Amino acid sequence: MDSSKNKESSKSGGQDSSSETTEEDKPELCPGFKDADAFVKYGLGAVLSATKASAGLPQAGDEFDFYRSFPGFQEFCENYISHILQIMQHHGCRSHLRDRSKLTGLEERFDLVVDSNDVILERVGMLLDEADGVNRSQQPVMPAGFQPPKIVVSSWNRKGLGRSSETFKLLHAKNVARPQLKFKEKVDNSNTPFIPKIFIKPNAIKPLPSYFSNKQIRKERPEDLDVPTALADFIHQQRTQEHVDDMFAHPYQYEIDHLTTTDSLLSKPEPQLAETKLTYIDTLEELVTLNEKLCQQHEFAVDLEHHSYRSFLGITCLMQISTREEDFIIDTLELRSEMYILNESFTDPAIVKVFHGADSDIEWLQRDFGLYIVNLFDTHQASRALNLARHSLDHLLKHYCNVDADKRYQLADWRIRPLPEEMVQYARSDTHYLLYIYDRMRAQLLDFNHGQPGLLQSVWNKSKDISLKKYVKPIYTEDSYLEVQRKQKKSYNTQQLTAFRLLFAWRDKLARQEDESTGYVLPTHMMNKISEELPKEPQGIIACCNPVPPLVRQQVNELHLLVQQAREMPLLKVKISVYQNV
Repeated sequence: MDSSKNKESSKSGGQDSSSETTEEDKPELCPGFKDADAFVKYGLGAVLSATKASAGLPQAGDEFDFYRSFPGFQEFCENYISHILQIMQHHGCRSHLRDRSKLTGLEERFDLVVDSNDVILERVGMLLDEADGVNRSQQPVMPAGFQPPKIVVSSWNRKGLGRSSETFKLLHAKNVARPQLKFKEKVDNSNTPFIPKIFIKPNAIKPLPSYFSNKQIRKERPEDLDVPTALADFIHQQRTQEHVDDMFAHPYQYEIDHLTTTDSLLSKPEPQLAETKLTYIDTLEELVTLNEKLCQQHEFAVDLEHHSYRSFLGITCLMQISTREEDFIIDTLELRSEMYILNESFTDPAIVKVFHGADSDIEWLQRDFGLYIVNLFDTHQASRALNLARHSLDHLLKHYCNVDADKRYQLADWRIRPLPEEMVQYARSDTHYLLYIYDRMRAQLLDFNHGQPGLLQSVWNKSKDISLKKYVKPIYTEDSYLEVQRKQKKSYNTQQLTAFRLLFAWRDKLARQEDESTGYVLPTHMMNKISEELPKEPQGIIACCNPVPPLVRQQVNELHLLVQQAREMPLLKVKISVYQNV
């Protein structure tokens, strides 16, 4: 019996050895990458690095023209243009490079880069569709009642714990429930100006105008019920005309204008960094408790995670707050209608609120929650005052804390619930170190100015200006398309410009109705393509879009009618000045 066991053991050992050998001899997917997951991980990092690098280049216009006047910068540009063209040729864009010698202007070279990128992205889209089971080689067929195809969005998530390798996978839109459907207050995508949501004003020096505190003035119109709708709207408009100034004013303008920086905030601090615990908040009771804790602090750090692709105005999905003792993550999708409670601590002038790059955060807080910030310190403004090499948060983390920021979730879909642990930790890191950076920067600002508070005071003043920003809702006008068209730097004839105008209006209207971003409904580069080609058949519109947006598939016949309407216009050359001076 023992001998038989030994034989089985020997046999089993031989199989294990064979499997190990097979695993070791397994060929690489491509040089340097053992599998597709490793390649995707590296590629995502490369794309993010390239995007950051491009954002650091001089902006088009006077800034770029100024730098280009220097021979060294001009030589640098020429060398890298040549290098980029070589890379594009290496990756299969030869058909776009045949007339390379004829390229003389910067705009032509830029168009070449855009066209080549489209070729690469088209191939990526085809491969993703193939992996998703969609056969793109088939000709488009559009029966009366077709189903939109599966949509792939930029939502990233690591595989489950317990795996040795860190990998990513795409999350499909159908897997993410639309949080707007559960909001107690319906999202207002109407083509009307934004009116502040605030109805109670904590820490007020100047009382809140009656328009916001009196619900009857804001919403109820009982005496209008017996008159026609048009007349009721007119009466309501006349009645609220006296409140117009209040409706569009910053509710805390007076408090912020009269805010003074105390001597303690202009003195040199002692930087502190300690281990803290994390608390996840998704109930009203927990939110109330958090607000009570914040009201006892001298300062706390705040950051937001935002989603804009599947919403017209955008959605604030998560809020991170860090004190000296504790980190908090708030599920703002679950507590959206109760977030106003935090105004008690957010508007307390005795408490410093530390943000990094607060320009957008200030507007999102107003738009979604009716929250305002009094006594703001923006570390981005401090970074600019110190003339640091870069002003991003990941640079500050490395510079002051020697922490390498994990930016794998910059493209994450923050609507996902429940949040994976890795995304929770990523969100936490954005505020966990921010108070320590705040201390270090204040001390450095004083040292930089030989102990005088002037430079530090300037950062407080710029932060104050940012806290006075007001959210402005995008408003559609008949000329809105001209600003977008001007940025394309393309010369259109009357038919093409009419098509662009009609498509722009269709896109804006549908995006508001469906609560989708204009980029989801019809990306601008696809709208340009349709306007340039003016397809005669619906199949031609489909051919101009790759991948085809689902709402374009659903309404391709309506788009075809718009293109036909544009083709009926007299064919004339449009003067550039018509839309350059808008």
